[in-house]
Amino acid sequence: MKLQQLKYLVEIERQNLNVSAAAEALFTSQPGVSKQIRLLEEELGVTIFERSGKRLTHITAPGRLVLDMANKILRETQNLARVGQDFTAENNGIFSIATTHTQARYTLPPVIQQFMQRHPSIRLHLQQGSPAQVSQWLIEGKADVGIATEALDQHSELLTLPCYQWSHLVVAPKEHPLVAQSQHGAPTLATLASYPLITYDATFTGRSHIDRAFDKQSLAPNIILTAIDSDVIKTYVSLGLGVGIIAEMAFDPLRDERLAAIPAAHLFEANTTRLGFRRDVWLRGFEYDFIELLAPQLTQRVVAAALKGGGLDAGL
Repeated sequence: MKLQQLKYLVEIERQNLNVSAAAEALFTSQPGVSKQIRLLEEELGVTIFERSGKRLTHITAPGRLVLDMANKILRETQNLARVGQDFTAENNGIFSIATTHTQARYTLPPVIQQFMQRHPSIRLHLQQGSPAQVSQWLIEGKADVGIATEALDQHSELLTLPCYQWSHLVVAPKEHPLVAQSQHGAPTLATLASYPLITYDATFTGRSHIDRAFDKQSLAPNIILTAIDSDVIKTYVSLGLGVGIIAEMAFDPLRDERLAAIPAAHLFEANTTRLGFRRDVWLRGFEYDFIELLAPQLTQRVVAAALKGGGLDAGL
């Protein structure tokens, strides 16, 4: 049995049983992958994949067990490499962070700046995607840590830790009537629902809390445009197309001088941004350092204790 055979096996499952796609992802040939899987099946004495001609159709029951073990073995080999790196070359390595646009654009810059000053030899890979993509990249081992407000705590493979809470803001051009109204009293959801609204896509940046607030009051907001990028939302608000609802950290009074910000913490439930990583991963020293820079309450002692036990949210 060879480690490479296990890599082929896991990649085939990842590519939805498409051997050609697995071979392409691993920079090898399709016949070579097929041959190695056959040899592995012969050595183990079990059929891992059912076939229809040359096509793999599904994973057998014993094949499922083999795949689960193969995934564990490969993750442990990765952990061995991380342990070696941690003790022999702590200041070198690649650190992959998966996050959403809002976190990458507005929260992480000062954190990453401090991190790179402390660890100048680390090569940082910043991946941006939806919360669901962030979760999947972590599960597949394509990212070391993930930061998002949604989705991370929905996967048992991941340990998630609460970093900080934030609220939404309402933004509008300074000359908009809502701005004048807000100076005489906080706006209500009914008031917001009377204007065209521009906010986040359904799976991004606390959008579920926005929808839930309107639903609870049986209001139907007129959402005319959605985006995943706060800057895009603010651009169209500046054009006068509607009133925006954005994350509070996405508003900068100097940069967004044409807009006015109206507090909305009384309208929408607070959001919790979480950090997540695989439960079975070995965290390197510089990763603990990054986590504490992001959320000072998450010291190495706290994170190590969370890894040792606890539920999805580590009891924090």
